[in-house]
Amino acid sequence: MNRRYRKTIIAGNWKMNKTATETKQFAEELKPILPKAKWCDVVVCVPACNISTAVRAFKDMRVSIGAENLYYEKSGAYTGEVSADMLKDLGVKYVIIGHSERRQYFGETDATVSKKVHAALDAGLLPIICVGESLEQREAGITAEWIALQVKSALVGVSADKLRKCVIAYEPIWAIGTGKTATAEQAAEVCTAIRATIRSLYGARVARSVTIQYGGSMNPSNAAELLAQPDVDGGLIGGAALVPQKFVDIINAANQE
Repeated sequence: MNRRYRKTIIAGNWKMNKTATETKQFAEELKPILPKAKWCDVVVCVPACNISTAVRAFKDMRVSIGAENLYYEKSGAYTGEVSADMLKDLGVKYVIIGHSERRQYFGETDATVSKKVHAALDAGLLPIICVGESLEQREAGITAEWIALQVKSALVGVSADKLRKCVIAYEPIWAIGTGKTATAEQAAEVCTAIRATIRSLYGARVARSVTIQYGGSMNPSNAAELLAQPDVDGGLIGGAALVPQKFVDIINAANQE
């Protein structure tokens, strides 16, 4: 982490978990154990049907609410989709875009990710843009090239001023929900490469202002080591974010000196 230049952000990604009732219960359990003084920003990204409940439940806790997805059109005949303006109106601050599960199961491409990034920024939302490689791509030695392509594709047409509102989340696909985790050195190497890609596009000053998270099975036991890396500025947390105490343990790791 480098707090001098950029925010540290710990964001929970609940995926398709928890009802509205369970969301309220989670907030009640989190409130008494959440550290009062925080060096990091805390975000909870919840299913769309839980957003209104989450906005109310977390409002006194300095926890921002995020969405897990959006659609890039403002309105229209897109049954079942949710627009950026709809999310903004509900009180959402962040939105996850391009998660590997969206790419794998719902056909998201680099092109649609780019459209969603622009839709989020135009509505005043802060996009958490996910990039990452498969095990096959890592073993083929093309991790850096693959992720650089994803980053460049997602940021097509994004100005330097708007880039400062973006978060990049590195999530090695082979480490999501598998219990496997990239070593601190592996995470640091890729996050540093992501910053180098941004530097090549926008220059050093802008690149050092962008928050880059790690998002592959971060948990209380490995969070401190991962977050100690200079280019790892937080985490996009899956399973551990569903348990209040585990989530707080990671937040505490981000609050380290």
